[in-house]
Amino acid sequence: MAKPRKPQSANIQEAPRGQSPPAPFERLRVRSATDKVAPDDERAQDRSLRTRGRKTAPSFGKTAAAIVNRRAADKLRHGHLWVYASDIESLELASGSSHEPLHLLPVADHRGLLLGTALYSPTSQIALRLISREAIDEPSWLGLLEARLRAAIGRRKPMLDDRTDSCRLCFSEADELPGLVADKYGDLVILQLLIKGLDSRDVREACVRALREELEPCAIVERPDPRMRELEGLNAPGTAPLWLRNPAAPIARTRFRLNGLVFHFDADAGQKTGAFLDQRANYAAAQNWAHKLGATGRVLDVCCYQGGFALHLARICRQVSGIDTSRASLEVAEQNLEANRTQLAAEVEWVEGDAFQILRDWSDSGEKLDAIVLDPPAFAKTQRAVEGALRGYKELNLRALKMLRPGGLLVTCSCSHHVRWADFESTVASAATDAHRRVRLLERRGASPDHPVVLNLPETEYLKCLVLEAD
Repeated sequence: MAKPRKPQSANIQEAPRGQSPPAPFERLRVRSATDKVAPDDERAQDRSLRTRGRKTAPSFGKTAAAIVNRRAADKLRHGHLWVYASDIESLELASGSSHEPLHLLPVADHRGLLLGTALYSPTSQIALRLISREAIDEPSWLGLLEARLRAAIGRRKPMLDDRTDSCRLCFSEADELPGLVADKYGDLVILQLLIKGLDSRDVREACVRALREELEPCAIVERPDPRMRELEGLNAPGTAPLWLRNPAAPIARTRFRLNGLVFHFDADAGQKTGAFLDQRANYAAAQNWAHKLGATGRVLDVCCYQGGFALHLARICRQVSGIDTSRASLEVAEQNLEANRTQLAAEVEWVEGDAFQILRDWSDSGEKLDAIVLDPPAFAKTQRAVEGALRGYKELNLRALKMLRPGGLLVTCSCSHHVRWADFESTVASAATDAHRRVRLLERRGASPDHPVVLNLPETEYLKCLVLEAD
């Protein structure tokens, strides 16, 4: 085996001929509690619309509406929440109104029938994200946001215990809060507002109120995603925490627990919001399957990041190697190793370098291992990148299968939602054929339960994990 390098620090329908088509939403209106009673003709019109089963759409002072094409309307009626900019037939934005910072818009089909209310992102390809199937105004939305966030937290609380004190509290569209992500790491809560429609003080205040009252954390910190900030045209983030239990003692670092192991967390560093909570259940599954198969000799964690799979396997294996290109990540992995040293049985080493090159070198030199985990970053961030991503997955799996001993364990993952299950499995099967190996499927797994999948929203099922035994 190559000598490892250690980290240095341990549209409107056509009107009859001769008539003009109605203006968008000219017959559609919503009343709030502060509106005066409508004139008789308006009430009669409202009754007529209700009789025909049509909903009303909101009017924010001046006309504000988005008309979407039939394809988008059909998707929304079937439960999806996104409308792409290319599917909007006409768009009118109100100016000078109180809702403008939230970009809250009614959405209707080409006939003017209300589909719901959405958050509008002017610079994003995903221009509309539905937040209600009804017509709602800004105060109603803020109340709904807070209630949904509290409900999301309530669904996660039973997942927390003495061995696991960290989880995803809110998973965006899966919790009916598009663009909102919140994670709990021990006593710290990290908030991400990823779309333009959420970039407001009122939204932040509603989030902080719910998080404080439901969890009583030490701190709530907003951590922007640089890529989404650019795509959505978000404002520059503030540097101060959104809330501190003790303003005199701000904190950004802590330790958290997953499956009984301790991990270091820094709100100012790392990928995503800081760690990979979506793999928690898969960490434990890899450990359990390695034990069942007796694959407890030499094992390898490829793209190990901060050591999640490696440290779980180190509980039962004799020798564990973790490979990653990021020295900073490996330095945290080393800290995590030291924090758990008393309950780990393995010798653990961290190897800094390119996973593709290292696996080629090791497989060509005849290295043999009992278990290998492949957890690469998202190779396909767009649909156009899928073909190249599949080539990358095949190469990694081919090299891994060449190194596995008979009866060895392969845990292979894809976190690209553009890569479908069938394509991922076909790619791994092709790699097995080229490696002259027969692989047996032990489990198909996804993200941990705090990252729920909504069947109407295929984008929520992004993480795919195959647990395989190689004959």
